[in-house]
Amino acid sequence: MAARHDLATDPGLQEDLLQARRGTAFFARKLNELTDAELDGGTLLPDWTRRHVVAHVGYNARAIARLVEWAATGVETPMYASSDARNHEINFGATLSPIALRNLFDHSAVHLSVEWRDLPDENWANEVRTAQGRTVPASETVWMRTREVWVHAVDLANGATFNDIPAPVLERLLKDITGAWKTRGTDTGLLINVTDTAGNGAGLTFGDTSAADPTLITGPLPAVVEWATGRGTSGVTATGPSAESAVLAAPKWI
Repeated sequence: MAARHDLATDPGLQEDLLQARRGTAFFARKLNELTDAELDGGTLLPDWTRRHVVAHVGYNARAIARLVEWAATGVETPMYASSDARNHEINFGATLSPIALRNLFDHSAVHLSVEWRDLPDENWANEVRTAQGRTVPASETVWMRTREVWVHAVDLANGATFNDIPAPVLERLLKDITGAWKTRGTDTGLLINVTDTAGNGAGLTFGDTSAADPTLITGPLPAVVEWATGRGTSGVTATGPSAESAVLAAPKWI
């Protein structure tokens, strides 16, 4: 008989699962606020309608569930056959009827949650491979999903903002993004100063701390993450060399 509660007992993992499910519920609420006709509307992502966003989030749940199944069985089940297959899947999903599109999101979210629920403690450390080719423990799938549902809820462009995203999620997302910039060598001379985090007034600093004359991006955590994901520049200020171009340079994260 399948478990009726999460088999995972690690408190940190349990908290991460809760955050992922809260993000899923938040995305569901913003989706349910949209009429069927409004699914054709634009989003914060270039060339993507709300249909594309919903299709992406739905198929992403299926893809991550395949990784959890891999961790459970030991049988390799990649997220996607290829990046082209992923893109085709999203474009196809965007053509579904409104009820089919909503069902895609609902059913795939439930499926993923059940896969997480039934994964025993000892399997969470099993390694799987992401669509980008990174080898990670199965526990990483929880964060992979968390960032998708929270950020894409904002992308639906019907009232959600980065202020709605919990501070721990924003902080980890900013670490991911700036870490990727560092790996690519695109953070040279760029310093980010977050003026508040988690409501306690403590600041965070990311980027090139060794730069003698850095371009400094400053703002509250939600605004800085909005900028870093390429969703907007409201609430951040830039000073130093290349300040204006730095504000506009953050790429879209999808």
